[in-house]
Amino acid sequence: GHLPFAVVGSTEEVIVGNKMVKACQYPWGIVQVENESHSDIVKLREMLICVNMEDLREQTHTRHYELYCRCKLEEMGFRDTDPVDSDTSEIEVCMTFEMCLCVRSLQLTYEAKFLGELKWREEMRQLFVQRVKEKEAELKDAERVGRFEQLKRLHAEERGALEEKRRTIVPLGEFNQ
Repeated sequence: GHLPFAVVGSTEEVIVGNKMVKACQYPWGIVQVENESHSDIVKLREMLICVNMEDLREQTHTRHYELYCRCKLEEMGFRDTDPVDSDTSEIEVCMTFEMCLCVRSLQLTYEAKFLGELKWREEMRQLFVQRVKEKEAELKDAERVGRFEQLKRLHAEERGALEEKRRTIVPLGEFNQ
């Protein structure tokens, strides 16, 4: 193939024809970054992405997913009867054990965070209930004060009416003498 690669990179944009393209401008001409006849960056990028994606997919499936499943099964009480396969190296067993510890650590962290959130929610609920009770007490006090003021007004009105009657009755008493 295409080994070695001839790679050009640039953040500058240059007008080529009627398009803006990433390119390096030199005294002898312009080298376009994305043009495969000028630079192998497109081929290199595709090769790296394809190879690394395939490697990542393979690692995820063969190591991480199987490790996750094994750890979950062990947590549920299932044990592997053959602890070490004959084709499994000691390094892989150590890595598996470390990954199990890592998964367990992540699970404990998640559980602690979850329990912390539950505690926070309960505290917020209790605070809400306390504030509702305080507001109800304030409203009851305000209602009592309002009722007291209403009774006070009624009393003043009745007193005024009685005072008015007394004034009208006294002149009648003076009239009879």
